[in-house]
Amino acid sequence: MTTELELTMKILVINAGSSSLKYQLLNMEDNSVLAKGLCERIGIEGSRLKHQPDGKDDVIIEANMNTHADAIKYVISALIDATHGVIADMNEIYAVGHRVVHGGEFFKKSVVIDSDVKKAIEACIELAPLHNPPNLMGIEACEEVMPNVPQVAVFDTAFHQTMPSEAFMYAIPYEYYKKYKIRKYGFHGTSHKYVSHRAAALFGKPIEELKIITLHLGNGSSITAVQNGKSVDTSMGFTPLAGVPMGTRSGDIDPAIVAFLMEKENLSTQEIMNVLNKDSGVLGISGVSSDFRDLEAARKEGNKLAELAEEVFMYNVKKYIGTYATIMGGVDAIVFTAGVGENNSIMRTEMLQDLGFMGIKIDECKNALRGQEMEISSADATVRTFVIPTDEEFMIAKETMELV
Repeated sequence: MTTELELTMKILVINAGSSSLKYQLLNMEDNSVLAKGLCERIGIEGSRLKHQPDGKDDVIIEANMNTHADAIKYVISALIDATHGVIADMNEIYAVGHRVVHGGEFFKKSVVIDSDVKKAIEACIELAPLHNPPNLMGIEACEEVMPNVPQVAVFDTAFHQTMPSEAFMYAIPYEYYKKYKIRKYGFHGTSHKYVSHRAAALFGKPIEELKIITLHLGNGSSITAVQNGKSVDTSMGFTPLAGVPMGTRSGDIDPAIVAFLMEKENLSTQEIMNVLNKDSGVLGISGVSSDFRDLEAARKEGNKLAELAEEVFMYNVKKYIGTYATIMGGVDAIVFTAGVGENNSIMRTEMLQDLGFMGIKIDECKNALRGQEMEISSADATVRTFVIPTDEEFMIAKETMELV
């Protein structure tokens, strides 16, 4: 028999994209994932749902999903199915937590969604035109299918709203900040918050007493300085294009390059943004791939441009580590997470090379492991280094549970 406690501990986490919808159903009583899945090609021919219930075989459901509301209906149907479902009925879902990419200056923390919150998310569409519209569609789809279930918005930008003005302000006319809210916002906030808190737990000290640099390194990469539990600076900026070079994004460049290339190559605004967002980064330098695994393979075969792309990426990561240690007046812990951070031991070694003067030293035997939560510091290191797989879905579920 299902108890009232069990009913109140199941949180559905939704991450809606333009034509996709990822989900997880978590039991917060024991932090277990009951099921997860992905709806693909929403609004496109050939849409389908891949449903992965814990302890059961994966299920592929070919279905016509014209809208996100259709996708949510299929998700609920899969979760309560007699064969591959994991709950008896929808009443077991106590709340839904939504990943929302951009909250602008409206939100410093996660919030229960109401009409005013939806208006604010809509107002931020011009800041995140690719992400906020599907995030909003996911919210409205859940409201349609589950009208009496509380909905919570967890913002990628919220964790970084603690940055001081000297960190988030750009040196352009102040009127542009007042008129258009042009400033550094930062992203991957849910990931940076999760891994910094896990690092504090592994460190054995309250996060309020620590200076931590979190490295979310993957196809999209960002680095954050977390001082006393708060983000005080981060590498991504007004958009996720800023910071270190990424899979296809340029990262920080001289802004005059934009006008120079537009004139020389006769490019429109949209075309130059496509170049910087989709054709640059390690793909642009190497000409090989945006995937660091492909770069490593090409490097081993003697491809000098693949080697250069990796070196540029690692150089910039190292530079941010030094910068953030400086602004915090020291560092207690370095944390690697995301695809490259969790799995590429060679790049972890090279990125931390020559940082022994800061007290950062790693044990190569420990570092040889991949994809596991572990400390990889050497015995004589004064700065502790961790690899912590990120779990944004758990963080979203946790914040949703706390709010509702």
